[in-house]
Amino acid sequence: MSRLTHVASGPYAPPAPARELTVVSADGARLHVEVHGPADAAVPTVVLAHGWTCSTAFWAAQIRDLAADHRVIAYDQRGHGRSPASDACGTDALADDLEAVLAAALGPGEKAVLVGHSMGGMTLMAASVRPRFREHAAAVLLCSTGSSRLVAEARVLPFPAGRLRTEVTKRILGSRAPLGPVTPLARRILKYATMGPGSSPGMVEACARIVHACPRAVRHAWSQVLDLLDLDHGVRELVVPTAVVAGTADRLTPLVHARALVATLPNCVGLTELTGMGHMTPVEAPDVVTARIRELAADYAQIKEGA
Repeated sequence: MSRLTHVASGPYAPPAPARELTVVSADGARLHVEVHGPADAAVPTVVLAHGWTCSTAFWAAQIRDLAADHRVIAYDQRGHGRSPASDACGTDALADDLEAVLAAALGPGEKAVLVGHSMGGMTLMAASVRPRFREHAAAVLLCSTGSSRLVAEARVLPFPAGRLRTEVTKRILGSRAPLGPVTPLARRILKYATMGPGSSPGMVEACARIVHACPRAVRHAWSQVLDLLDLDHGVRELVVPTAVVAGTADRLTPLVHARALVATLPNCVGLTELTGMGHMTPVEAPDVVTARIRELAADYAQIKEGA
């Protein structure tokens, strides 16, 4: 019963970065940052922000494809992966961390396509009014995410919507219990809660390794932030071209969130609904997500500072 933090082979094994950085955020939190791909790529850089309980390893498929001709920046959210935990947890911290990564990894006025999955998408919403975000964002892709009412709308439990479902969901997501090793039962539970029914064993294994590697104290601390999340104002300030991807079988952030984002975003450039897919869309539908990133990079490559 190995405690590997990611799979070691196959399409979901994380590729070795060309360079690694340690970036210091506004409050002194230290962030692990990976740089992939050619340093002199002519197309926009892609910045990847992962979700709750995940790490840079979550983006393995996207990095492997995009790094052939894009510079790709991926970082571990504080407390996740190789970024040490911090006492500060909240949407301001998420925005501070993204700004620090952008400042360290991009040149003045350099544009990038910013991609966020789940809590990573919330990071982009939280940072939408920040100066460095506006300096560097050419376009945004939001994957399997929402801006508010996350626990109330979650459908992990087969109960009717209401106070009981919300309270029990809150207790489950906020549990301090250790997840333990990756066992057959653990895989089944994770697949039910976070992935579509057609997810392959390889996809499930990749996600299970990543999620089970997240320290339980970190998992609990950030669950409290997600419970109280209200970033509706950040969505309204997300003025750059923004696309949305969501799975129709997502129990954690059901399709209602994606459709609310599309209705609120000032400059939405499309919603991709992935039939039968769950919450882990970059793993469950890697080709679709990567293609959407490439499309955004191609469509908005000529956006310059101040445009």
